[in-house]
Amino acid sequence: MKNQSLRQRYAIGRIFHLVCVGLTWLGVFVLFILLFHVSREGVAWLDLQFLDSFPSRFPQKAGIKSALLGTVWLISFTATISIPVGVAAAIYLEEYPKRSGISHFIEINIANLAGVPSIVYGILGLVIFVRFMGFGRSIVAGSLTMSLLILPVIIIAAREALRAVPTSIRQSAFALGATHWQTIRSQVLPVALPGILTGVILALSRAVGETAPLIMIGALTYVAFVPEGPMDPFTVLPIQIFNWASRPQDEFHQVAAAGIIVLLVVLLMMNGVAIWIRHWAERRQR
Repeated sequence: MKNQSLRQRYAIGRIFHLVCVGLTWLGVFVLFILLFHVSREGVAWLDLQFLDSFPSRFPQKAGIKSALLGTVWLISFTATISIPVGVAAAIYLEEYPKRSGISHFIEINIANLAGVPSIVYGILGLVIFVRFMGFGRSIVAGSLTMSLLILPVIIIAAREALRAVPTSIRQSAFALGATHWQTIRSQVLPVALPGILTGVILALSRAVGETAPLIMIGALTYVAFVPEGPMDPFTVLPIQIFNWASRPQDEFHQVAAAGIIVLLVVLLMMNGVAIWIRHWAERRQR
């Protein structure tokens, strides 16, 4: 009887393993089909003229220069705002465990914000940053809005990375006379840095592909200039791709596919830099 129950559990485990493997490869197959379709449609449109031209009503003259540089501006400001704030919040919540009304309020809001749809962040950005603070439809307003969107991801990932640092490291630093901040700065953060960077990669990857919040705050769909400062109007790659894909001409759909390829390359380059920094931090620990 016991052997029969054991065989049944092994059989259920094997079935579950096969289902997981099958679903994983199904997702990979669908992704491969999508990438193949986008590459087939868009590769022919990729050239220097496409990268160095502004949008146009004519597909043969359409380019992605303003959207590409607008994305670089937006992600640079978003990372500058969200990473220090997110890591600082994680350090406060994890390394200073004294319970208070402020920390409890922050934790409740982080849990709530992690499940809020992105369009709600766009409404908040429109009300607070565009109208109340008077930033208008600028890169600053877009960066602040996207920072709100990805802050919960950064904070949660940073807290998990800090929590994974062995307690013995902290105790050893305290035993040698280090202060609390010296322990965090010199011992805890270097060990937790790879995990923190993993959360940053995921958060910024989400920010690169988001469209709804930026549409809500009034990011332009047609920009024939390059932003020169943080208060200038802007557009980004997802909005420009959406604009092309919504047009009825087949040529614009192919141009949109070329824009998707550029967006994927930007995302891979950004993630590659972050992964290299993470591996560099891991090698330093060894």
